[in-house]
Amino acid sequence: MKINRRNMLGMTLASAASVASAPKVARSNDLSTPTIHIPSKPTVRVLGTHVTLQEDLRVRAEADLGIKLEFSPGGSAEVLHKASTRPETFDLYEQWSNSIRVLWQAGAIQPIERNRIRYWDEINPLTRVGKLTPKAKIGAGDAPNKLLFIQPDGSLGGSATDHVTFLPYVHNVDSFGYDAAVVPRGEPFETESWGWLLDERWAGRVAIVNEPTIGLFDLALAVQAKGLAEFEDIGALTESDLEKLFGILERYRRKGHFRGTWSSVPASVDLMSRGEAVIESMFSPAVFDLTGRGIDCVYASPKEGYRAWHGVMCLSSRTTGMVKDAAYEYMNWWLSGWPGAFIARQGYYISNPQRSREELSEAEWDYWYQGKPAAEDLKGTSGKTVVRKGQQRDGGSYVKRFSNVAVWNTVMKTYETSLRHWNEFLSG
Repeated sequence: MKINRRNMLGMTLASAASVASAPKVARSNDLSTPTIHIPSKPTVRVLGTHVTLQEDLRVRAEADLGIKLEFSPGGSAEVLHKASTRPETFDLYEQWSNSIRVLWQAGAIQPIERNRIRYWDEINPLTRVGKLTPKAKIGAGDAPNKLLFIQPDGSLGGSATDHVTFLPYVHNVDSFGYDAAVVPRGEPFETESWGWLLDERWAGRVAIVNEPTIGLFDLALAVQAKGLAEFEDIGALTESDLEKLFGILERYRRKGHFRGTWSSVPASVDLMSRGEAVIESMFSPAVFDLTGRGIDCVYASPKEGYRAWHGVMCLSSRTTGMVKDAAYEYMNWWLSGWPGAFIARQGYYISNPQRSREELSEAEWDYWYQGKPAAEDLKGTSGKTVVRKGQQRDGGSYVKRFSNVAVWNTVMKTYETSLRHWNEFLSG
């Protein structure tokens, strides 16, 4: 699908822009000399992480939409804190669905009008009902459908309404990456296990993502996989569960098991590329960055299931007027085809993949979405080859990967307690 400014701008923004862009003529003191005032393009401030706030996306969106975008990327915990306490500092927030309860309860985001999302009817069932196929596992914790729709009483739920908390767009399943030159290669869904994160053989060379609503689940899955503890509901850990979990982790920490934590994709890449970590929590772009550097990084397909996440794009409660119109156009742009194809090349999925299929080659679609062996070398978003001919994606197809979800990134009812434990764990 070829996108240009004319067919991307919606009626709302177009009509507003046509009025605002008309030159306003004012006379100076010398009545023979007119002064022309031309308003600048609306600027949309986007707060989020390095995952989606990439320069290539900003440049393309500005060209397609005729607006200005100001990206402010940061670590996930950092941007969530800023968004929940200072909604006046951003217009759109991009992160993960585990942010929603915090942002909604803080009054930091406003309802999104579903009828203003141009491709809403194309969004697949994952967000609407929690799974792609009837036989797929929904997974523990906050599946995105539980947070999407704003109910008449102001609560969040899965019953469809005309207002939603976020734009469903980028999503993926995560696990851990390991350097197969050091860690023996496992069998996807058979021998690869979250328990490997606590394997004594890799003591001192294990890294975890520094985010209590993410890294905590990686470690809880590892503790459970090793048989060190059993949790009734891993997506809703109780205070006693947290005491048990961090008691176990503290023993590992004291023995120097963990190399440390990371807060951004580049930092996770640096840890493994320098050999400081041989196994760590990892996001998909880091895996393909490392393989592009010639490091045999494997993205595990744990037999216990993945930790899943769903990207959310939220509208600040302070955004109004023409900037709000421009923000809606940017949200619509993300589902228009090209952006979904772009992020597919770093291993991510989009909520309406059929529209992006037209922007991908057959070989790309077959590898990234269908899980078939690559028919040719494939390039990533940086232009470097990240997939060699004949390689098959770790975990297989889109449907297979999302049929094996153990838990979703979640802000639990015990979030404040988990945050205290997490901070004590890191500072110990």
